[in-house]
Amino acid sequence: MSLIIALSLLGVVLAFAVARPRELPEAVAAVPAALLAIVVHLVSPAAALSEVRALAPTVLFLAAVLVLAFAAERHGVFAYVGEVAAERSGGSPRRLLTAVFAVAAVTTAVLSLDATVVLLTPVVFAITARVGVRPRPHVYACNHLANSASLLLPVSNLTNLLAFAASGLTFAGFAALMAVPWVAVVAVEYLVFRLFFAKDLAAEPALVGTAPAGSPAPGDGVTPVAAPRYALGVLAATLAGFGVLQPLGVEPAWVAAVGALALGVPLLRRREVRFTTLLAKTDPAFCAFVLALGVVVLAVRDNGLGDVVNALVPSQAGLFGLLGAACLAAILANLLNNLPATLVLIPAVAHSPGLLLAVLIGVNVGPNLTYVGSLATLLWRRILTARGAAPRSVEFHLLSAITVPLCLVAAVVALWAGLRISGV
Repeated sequence: MSLIIALSLLGVVLAFAVARPRELPEAVAAVPAALLAIVVHLVSPAAALSEVRALAPTVLFLAAVLVLAFAAERHGVFAYVGEVAAERSGGSPRRLLTAVFAVAAVTTAVLSLDATVVLLTPVVFAITARVGVRPRPHVYACNHLANSASLLLPVSNLTNLLAFAASGLTFAGFAALMAVPWVAVVAVEYLVFRLFFAKDLAAEPALVGTAPAGSPAPGDGVTPVAAPRYALGVLAATLAGFGVLQPLGVEPAWVAAVGALALGVPLLRRREVRFTTLLAKTDPAFCAFVLALGVVVLAVRDNGLGDVVNALVPSQAGLFGLLGAACLAAILANLLNNLPATLVLIPAVAHSPGLLLAVLIGVNVGPNLTYVGSLATLLWRRILTARGAAPRSVEFHLLSAITVPLCLVAAVVALWAGLRISGV
């Protein structure tokens, strides 16, 4: 009965997060659900507090990187990379897709998947309209790479940060093991996209038709965007700081906070933004949602689901064990959403860095399979719908059914090879 109640609470929280009635924040359902879990003794107050403390550094990083990404956008970083991508394409849909893949993969890795969905997707709409090509392959790439290209760094995804804290790996060690799986996934996605969207990519720009509402029309005069050297330098220094300072015990949240300040202060001095705007960009409501969700998932885990997961997780980090862990994680990500799935799975695989990284492959690549797999995908769909370009469900799921299994296998095989070479 306790497990049924806990699962019901989790179901209500996730359903609210998906639907977001009246655009209310996810925390409106999550915080009361967490308190109720404590009141009805599904989880003790001490255990809930311990979970919140364990999640706090990760949530602080999330808040800092949200401000960092917003400030980078206001400095013109995304407009600049969009300008470069448009110029490099030379009017070719295929070359533009290559440029979008490169930009989206790097943006996700460095600034996290939310930056790719929220900040890069509108830029991609604008540059496809400017170049005069069909936007579908390029905006779909933003969604897929926001999830699957988040494998590379501990800071690329909230799921990575949660797992990184339990892995015992250094920042550089994590990146070294996940670099080849990251490349493999991006390569597989790219090849599938080239085939799946072959007709869109073969269309001549003159035959495209009407651009999405709010985008500049093809051929409109566009003022060249100057390279935001200061902002790019701060982002590069922040990324280097993650790798250099983490072995010294400096939490990624502090590094991200310094980077956010370095970009935010000039904006404040020029009165381009208000301090309250920067503060709001930390998204306190979403941070509260993550903390409350952790408590609800703890109730689910401690009241029976944890035992089921422990029984299903492979015990050995061989090739088939890694594949099993990744597939289990992908399934749970699409049943529970990837963040709760990560919280449920980490205790079961924390003893093995290999299995832990395989789980990350599952919870990062797997969510591309359905709309509810990750909050980023739900947000992406909302952005497209608002622009009158809502994704077609059949097309979305068919593309996902092709890419996800191939990406899972490619990434796991690459991880297995890396683990054997490194001896981890």
